[in-house]
Amino acid sequence: MPDNRFLQKKFSSVTMIMLIIVIVILDQITKYIIKSTMYLGQSFEVLGDFFRITFVENPGMAFGVRMSNSTVFLLLSLFAAILVFYYLFRLRKENWLLQLALVFIASGAIGNLADRFLYGKVVDFFDFDFFDIHIPSFTILGIQFSGYDLTRWYVFNVADMAVTCGLTVIIFYLLFIGDPLKNTQKSSLESSNG
Repeated sequence: MPDNRFLQKKFSSVTMIMLIIVIVILDQITKYIIKSTMYLGQSFEVLGDFFRITFVENPGMAFGVRMSNSTVFLLLSLFAAILVFYYLFRLRKENWLLQLALVFIASGAIGNLADRFLYGKVVDFFDFDFFDIHIPSFTILGIQFSGYDLTRWYVFNVADMAVTCGLTVIIFYLLFIGDPLKNTQKSSLESSNG
């Protein structure tokens, strides 16, 4: 396992709550500005066709995935947010990197949940044209996959960026540092055997 002394610093609970509040406010302010200054579907170029601000409302999940029952979807979103807060509480004594990842995920969950409760949909507006993705159809073990094409990326918002950053940090953490739950269980055992 790598030397992770640089990770030993921890955020206080107050700092984590303040970070969550700042990110949620930033998310909600940007969405308010978009809703109050643009009409649905309006788009303008920032960096040519590569980066545009495009006002869309997403009734589904991230990246345009839709669910037919909005009440079930809202409950699933609420459950996911509660789960993130559970882990934030459980791992609150871990290092700052993991705390920051969970703060980002919690902030994004709150920001998008606020939209769902207030409007029934999420306001998205960052519109990038990154590289295209083309996965041809293929068969594995007799299962046919139809393939996938993405020629323009899905429109997203500040909350989506926060969740993506948080998940990226957690993946990095798991790959290069270790399982934080294992560390928490180990320190709980050591303190009880004390």
